[in-house]
Amino acid sequence: MKLVRAELERLGARRFVQLMLVLLVLAFGVTASTTLAGSHQPTAAELIEARNQAAESRRQMDDVYQRCVDRVNGNLPPGAEEEYFPADCSEVDPVRQERLPVATDFLSGVFVFSQQAESLLYFLIAFLVLFGFLVGASYIGADLNSGGVVNLLLWRPKRMTVLGAKLGTLLGGVLGLSLLASVAYLATFWVIGQAAGFPGHLDGVFWRDLGAVHGRGLVLVLLTTVLGFALATLGRHTSAALGTAAAYLVVWELGARLVMEIVDTAHPDRFMLSSHVGAWLTGRVEFWDATACATATGFCDRVYALTWQPALAVLLGLTAVLATAAFLVFRRRDLI
Repeated sequence: MKLVRAELERLGARRFVQLMLVLLVLAFGVTASTTLAGSHQPTAAELIEARNQAAESRRQMDDVYQRCVDRVNGNLPPGAEEEYFPADCSEVDPVRQERLPVATDFLSGVFVFSQQAESLLYFLIAFLVLFGFLVGASYIGADLNSGGVVNLLLWRPKRMTVLGAKLGTLLGGVLGLSLLASVAYLATFWVIGQAAGFPGHLDGVFWRDLGAVHGRGLVLVLLTTVLGFALATLGRHTSAALGTAAAYLVVWELGARLVMEIVDTAHPDRFMLSSHVGAWLTGRVEFWDATACATATGFCDRVYALTWQPALAVLLGLTAVLATAAFLVFRRRDLI
């Protein structure tokens, strides 16, 4: 417990961590103030007009579907055959649509919490991912470079215990901060939606889906924190983690993707870590493959998907390999 308490104090005392916390608060403040400045509470007349527009939009969808069915049955009036309809009328069936138009879709200049909370949460997750990676890398990297780890081992001469305590303390601190930041962040925008906007339809499905995104986001934050910690441990410096991340983005995400497109590699996005991150966060992402139907003679679907299960396996596997390597190298390395 003394080791963990000491590491918590060291983590909180780091200037870089304090700087990142200030940037986090500033980002929250700018986002909230911008949202507040660009929103207003809708009047009764605006709500009535929005409901009428939503009802009209749904009526038009019903009309399109009915005309498509009439075309299939040969009941269209003369002159209406030229109107385009899909071969399968279920594509325009309002009942089968993922989402129907609602009144809040037609409110202009109004912050609607139920519609924008998820995108705002993704912004928060992106910042916390960056926070976790940078703090994780600097926390161990600075100590290895300055000799702080050596001094700590003189007090507690067990390498695996010391490194494990550092990683556990780091993950606990990042998780605690992420939870507090998430509650404060969403509560702030909920208040804005109540006082200077429109809350929208906040049912159990909404909160369940938002909670799922938040949970997946916290897992991603912890994984990137471990990645930053492991890369800095392997390279004995914070810059090693930053350089590795930059090299991966430039060489693989940009360079290799371009080469794969030139040589017509099938499903190139499945080889990109960013694709798996997106699939994990959203549950499923679809990609367009222009080469998928090069030799097809009949119907061919150019779209392929990545789901969260294999994405999580890739992220966990990569993190586990790097973390294991970091502990093994730290166990045998000469730290002086």
